[in-house]
Amino acid sequence: MAEQNTRFTFDISLSVLNHLGRNLYRSFMTVLGEAISNAWDADAENVWIYINKEKNYLVVKDDGDGMSAEEFQEKFLKIGYSKRKEGSKSKRKSRPFIGRKGIGKIALLSCARRISILTKKSIDDGYVGGVIDNSGLDEAIKNDLTPDKYPLEKIDETQFQNHKDGHEHGTIIYFEDISEGVRNSIDYLRKLIALYFRFSLVDNSFKIHVEDQPITVDDLDDLAQRTEFLWNINNLDDPYITQKLIPPTLKESRPLVASITLRGFIASVKKPKNLKIFTTEERVGIDLFVNGRLRERDVLRHIPTARVYESYLYGQIHYDELDDETDRFTSSREGILADDPKFRELLTVLQKEILPQVANDWDPWRLKHKEKGDDEDDRLSPRERTSIDLFNVVSEDYSLSDESAHKKTIDDWVNNLAEDAKFNFSSYAECFISENLLRKYIQEKNLPTTRVQGVIEDLRRREAENKTAGNINIELRQRNDDLSYLDMSSLSKVVDPQRGTTNTLTTDAKEYRSIRDALAHTALLTQDAKDKLTAVYRNIKARIRTLLSNP
Repeated sequence: MAEQNTRFTFDISLSVLNHLGRNLYRSFMTVLGEAISNAWDADAENVWIYINKEKNYLVVKDDGDGMSAEEFQEKFLKIGYSKRKEGSKSKRKSRPFIGRKGIGKIALLSCARRISILTKKSIDDGYVGGVIDNSGLDEAIKNDLTPDKYPLEKIDETQFQNHKDGHEHGTIIYFEDISEGVRNSIDYLRKLIALYFRFSLVDNSFKIHVEDQPITVDDLDDLAQRTEFLWNINNLDDPYITQKLIPPTLKESRPLVASITLRGFIASVKKPKNLKIFTTEERVGIDLFVNGRLRERDVLRHIPTARVYESYLYGQIHYDELDDETDRFTSSREGILADDPKFRELLTVLQKEILPQVANDWDPWRLKHKEKGDDEDDRLSPRERTSIDLFNVVSEDYSLSDESAHKKTIDDWVNNLAEDAKFNFSSYAECFISENLLRKYIQEKNLPTTRVQGVIEDLRRREAENKTAGNINIELRQRNDDLSYLDMSSLSKVVDPQRGTTNTLTTDAKEYRSIRDALAHTALLTQDAKDKLTAVYRNIKARIRTLLSNP
């Protein structure tokens, strides 16, 4: 039996690295983000990223504070050591620390076979560091070794020679044999970095370079060119908004106010496919950032509404209030705990305050600019929406090029027709369907056309004269029978059996005819005429439905 004064200590297996990090991080970009975040926390002014696809390696270098041998051992290699023990901000630049749990460094082990780390504090210091070989680490874990029994390999500094030149202080990390290979193009990585690591865009004291070229808002030109609408939330000051999302590319914008201290923007592209990053299946979404770092991709997936307009949206929500004494982030650092109360509060604000305003604007703005809107928006009837869609398609044939001096004038003329087209197009459809249904009914019932034979002969004669005058020799009608010449007024006389009967289809057709003729001749109707035509057509429709229901 052990004595009472025996002292016991923890003895941790290296296998804990697998549970904490090596198998926890899902994406190459998350690993790259950890390296960039470490540079930010170290008060670096520059991060350089070098990629060699042929030899399958990656180098991330920064000019931050670097580490002494003691700091490298006691801070970097100490799993669970958090910089926040020394405060919430960096010493020189007072940047809010991104790192929190002290396990993000393990992410570096998850994407490459070997990771070499060199670091130094000043130009007068030599480099310190070591090599972590994942195959050797696997063997140590298999043998259940403790950390003190697995020393890092020594570095061959010659492989760093090109990156050491002019490097006065900071850290260099060399990733050999990237697990899935460097599959993506440099342009693709530049765009992702510009989207997800905003430090390089919004903070003049921090720049990210890929192959010695700095990341700027110009890397997002393709996305900006396909963006039509913008909602700026709580007045976010962002160079992407002020430099790229501007007229004439941007067609509409509106400021929004949220009840909590978030900032951000939501934007809408022309087509959902515009949100794809190059030719990959990865899409830009509305992402959540905390203290400048991406913390949750596509935050709308937590708000299941599935409205059409959402497939057109992307943006950024910045909510630094999520970074406080409570750790709200998943162990993988790739998301926020779904049941966190403050996160749920943010989602509620997005769902109840922000998205309804976006939805309220999106459909009218799309229709205004002659594009497909949201069929689920019930502010327009299906008939009105279909008429508008048809008008928008047809009116595109009359759109002049941007270089034309008359473009604005013609666009204004076309736009001024939109409201009337919403009525006229649907009314013509009503006329077309109702008259052809009556023809079918008369044929089915074999009703005589004796009462309107004079009208038919007159219309046949006029058509023949007009064809001769126009030198037209083709047939104009699918069916050259008598009924094809008759409009609602004459068709109703065939259907109604007796002259002088009141409350008949013929009575309604008399009221209908003059307005219908104006409509058929593309005249624009007064509101009174529209109201009258609508009311009369309701009667006609009801009567035709009665006829058809009793064949």
